[in-house]
Amino acid sequence: MKKNLFFVALAAALGYSNAQAADLNWKGDIRYRYESGLKDDNVESTKDHSRDRHRTRVRLGFNSWINEELSGGLQLVTAGNGSETTSRNETFDDLFQADAVYFNEAWIDYHPMSLNGDVNVILGKRDVAKTLIVQKDLVWDSDLTFEGLTLQYGKDSDGKEKDGLSAVAGYYFVDENGSTTTKEQDPGLVAAMASWKGAVSDYGYAIGAGYYNFLRLDKLDNLTGSTKPSLAQMATGKDFDVVEVFGNIGGDITETLPWKVYGQYASNTAENDTVKKVNILDSERDAYLIGIQVGNAKNPGQWLLGGEYVSIERDAVAPITDSDRNGASFTNLQGYKISASYHLVQNMTIGATYFNFEWKNKDIVPSAADRDDRQHLLFADVVVKF
Repeated sequence: MKKNLFFVALAAALGYSNAQAADLNWKGDIRYRYESGLKDDNVESTKDHSRDRHRTRVRLGFNSWINEELSGGLQLVTAGNGSETTSRNETFDDLFQADAVYFNEAWIDYHPMSLNGDVNVILGKRDVAKTLIVQKDLVWDSDLTFEGLTLQYGKDSDGKEKDGLSAVAGYYFVDENGSTTTKEQDPGLVAAMASWKGAVSDYGYAIGAGYYNFLRLDKLDNLTGSTKPSLAQMATGKDFDVVEVFGNIGGDITETLPWKVYGQYASNTAENDTVKKVNILDSERDAYLIGIQVGNAKNPGQWLLGGEYVSIERDAVAPITDSDRNGASFTNLQGYKISASYHLVQNMTIGATYFNFEWKNKDIVPSAADRDDRQHLLFADVVVKF
């Protein structure tokens, strides 16, 4: 009863009537994580000493179906001190102080019935996988929430691709330089994608392609900021015009045991312009990911096993891809990830993930002492959804 009263009051504060508030659909999840990271650097004084952390991620939000043409939603989340683009984890530290909560999503979705509800016009901040067509995290970290304007075709109101054609186009605001004395030149991102989802015989498949063009990164404000990745990593001598292709195919081993094989390839097509000081090596433009998954752990007693191999050259993608792979490095890496999860009881899964990564091109690592480093990272997770 108290929970219902809370959401009715919140809806009233946002301007909904009581009848409209009844359409609120709220959901959330809590993840408890033990994380152990070890850098094998062949230095005896630091060898075999791991960094061990206990962390949590909490997400709570709601979607509201306001009428047949309009919906929207909010989500609150933990995120440490809020400075890390690619993580929503809160580390247990700081002498039991209260933890900060942030807006992770805040969006409006207009889907005109004159177009049979197949088109979504989304304004605001929304999860990257619900905004674009995302297969895995070769190009975009799964914790990202894009901010801007999106036009979608073939996605439902939850951001999932329907069968057949899906397409997305959007403009997203990377920064606002705040200048009142020079021409406004805000950094941004233009994205365009298309995919097809179908089935042949007993096998389901999806194929697609995307193009992502970062604009005016040299105009990023506050290059000395403490964000992760840093604004300097994004801007200094770089440009990213990334082309991506991806696909997957899967079927069923048994009625309750599915399998899927998937892959992604991305390449940075930006011109290496010496006048603009765009520091891109032609030999460092490509990235790929291949993986296999067996099971889905959707119901109690079910399990999932997965494995991926990833290779990302230094200038292939922008450094807002998965931040867990190779320590502080987002690119110039190669290695593999193995994961397993088990649905223990209704709405609760347990799992483990192991990362083993090293530098892709050791010769371009600035410090010669770091070139043989290998990063080992282990997650042990308990996730409850509600």
